[in-house]
Amino acid sequence: MNKTLVVAGGGVIGLSIARLAAIRGLETFVLEKNAYIGQETSSRNSQVVHAGIYYPSSGLKAALCVAGKEALYRFCSDNDVPFRKCGKLIVAERGQTEILDLLLQNGLKNGVHELRMLSRDEATAMEPQLDCDQALFSPSTGIIDSSALMGALERDATRHGVSILTNATVKSIRFDSNCQRISVAQEGELYDVEAHLFVNATGLLAPNLWPLHDVNRPRLPLKWSKGTYFRLRPSVPVPFKRLIYPVPEPGGLGIHLTLSMDGSARFGPDVELVDRIDYVPDERKKVGFVERIQRYWPAVDADDLEADYCGIRPKITQVNGQLHEDFCIAVREHFPASDFQCEPRAEV
Repeated sequence: MNKTLVVAGGGVIGLSIARLAAIRGLETFVLEKNAYIGQETSSRNSQVVHAGIYYPSSGLKAALCVAGKEALYRFCSDNDVPFRKCGKLIVAERGQTEILDLLLQNGLKNGVHELRMLSRDEATAMEPQLDCDQALFSPSTGIIDSSALMGALERDATRHGVSILTNATVKSIRFDSNCQRISVAQEGELYDVEAHLFVNATGLLAPNLWPLHDVNRPRLPLKWSKGTYFRLRPSVPVPFKRLIYPVPEPGGLGIHLTLSMDGSARFGPDVELVDRIDYVPDERKKVGFVERIQRYWPAVDADDLEADYCGIRPKITQVNGQLHEDFCIAVREHFPASDFQCEPRAEV
């Protein structure tokens, strides 16, 4: 009998896992609590394909970002998902050039070998409206249509036999000798799904689901980081051809300029720790956004921007209260190792 896998969460991670599991022969189900796939973290972000510059070389983020970047570009090319390797400039003000040097060395250590340091004149030759003291150029950074990506993953997953159930919420998990009985609420009905394997890919609420499938583990402390985006009004010409990032700041990468596949531009996100999920942008933040954007684009004016959307990033904290900077991937204690082998790799 084929092994059955249930994946909770229909974002880009859950869909990718389900697709690959089905290709490898598992009978696979995806449970998505919303009416459509990818309505939360997967669609409320900068839609940037990162090169792997920022992360410590010893962690999963560095390894998976570098390998995953190329795997993602290949998948997009093979499945007609719009993307563009537009490149990125990380820009330093006076007194910040040492930070760029550290980023360069870290990127090279992670295997991002195409990075290049630019002088002020070289940077402004590439982007005439840019104001900076120095810049780090990452040519392999790109942008993607995240909605098209999730649509392609969904189509390919279903083509390989994955069943995707929407409006389906996991309520409880019970363990038998050789399977897990997952209680699912869907459109007013409650029913059980049997699974040999279960993957928690629920994003923002993953720590809340954790104790259901491993009662021996304490609930992970969770913080939510809300990020607001402002877009450039359609009447204002887009000033840059590449992504423009300031040096990173605590909790994020700074208010940066990103481009979309439709040719529009937006700025963000900021970092605001919140205790509830709220996707309403705060128009009052515009003044602070303009002040920070003017550091690398002096010509911007408050009238050039309008509120766009918000995203929320899950932030796991450690026992000492410090943020856990890497991915947190765990296998349930006492789970039969022969049933499920997990290895850090990038395969799309």
